Amino acid sequence: MDLDVIRKRLESLNKQSNGGGGEKKNAFFKPSIGKQVVRILPSKYNKDIPFSEIMMYYGIGDKKVIASPKNWGEKDPIMEFTKQLRSSNDKENWRLAKKLDPKTRIFVPVIVRGEEEEGVRLWQFGKEVYQEFLNMAADEEIGDYTDILEGRDIKLTTVGPEVTGTAYNKTSISPSLKSTPLSEDKNQVEAWLENQPNPLTLNKQYTFEEIKESLQSWLSPEDEESEGDIISEPVVPFENETPKSNYSLSAKPKTTKADEFDSMFDEDDSDEDPFKS
Repeated sequence: MDLDVIRKRLESLNKQSNGGGGEKKNAFFKPSIGKQVVRILPSKYNKDIPFSEIMMYYGIGDKKVIASPKNWGEKDPIMEFTKQLRSSNDKENWRLAKKLDPKTRIFVPVIVRGEEEEGVRLWQFGKEVYQEFLNMAADEEIGDYTDILEGRDIKLTTVGPEVTGTAYNKTSISPSLKSTPLSEDKNQVEAWLENQPNPLTLNKQYTFEEIKESLQSWLSPEDEESEGDIISEPVVPFENETPKSNYSLSAKPKTTKADEFDSMFDEDDSDEDPFKS
């Protein structure tokens, strides 16, 4: 056996396993408390900008995280519901609609310096860090920090809850003063550019009905159907009077909250997306 061939084959397989897609176990990078250095890569999936903006819902029904179907260009029942809420003049409806608005999370491919063997990972953050990155890109003195030949590493400083005063860490960013290549190894650069996890495929794509059911259970966690409505209060009979039934059931079936909720989605059966620009 040629051990050099074996080593090269093993290295190739390791790179493939680190390469990305939905199968990578360690697809995400989360800054740890302290200092780290990362390099943002040009995105394989968007040549114009490395940042992927993805709309997410948190804590709706039994699902911790739901990626909005709008990310795939499909109808979103939560957005349709909030549109209905905002069509009224009720302040509570507007408050609920605001509460149900999706959160925009940003995903960007990175190589963590000192952990290059882990391959390309996705760093997820919010609008505040995103704004800092956009401002940095607009600064002519910094330039394109994703350039594979003359880009810049990004220095991270992360502090914990004891400093932020919240339950969350906070990361600040700054560009390295020197421009450097992504890697001196051309083959390594090509592998990193090609093998990147796709932020959309890493998020489960729920169906319209699945999301609608989660929304319904979140809105009415204790909603139960019954045979009818109680239409009279208990009556205490007078002396020698035939006792009356304490309650009676209406002949009409009860219209449940679930029925009312479903009816909101029956108003427009067309296939046209009302949110399509």
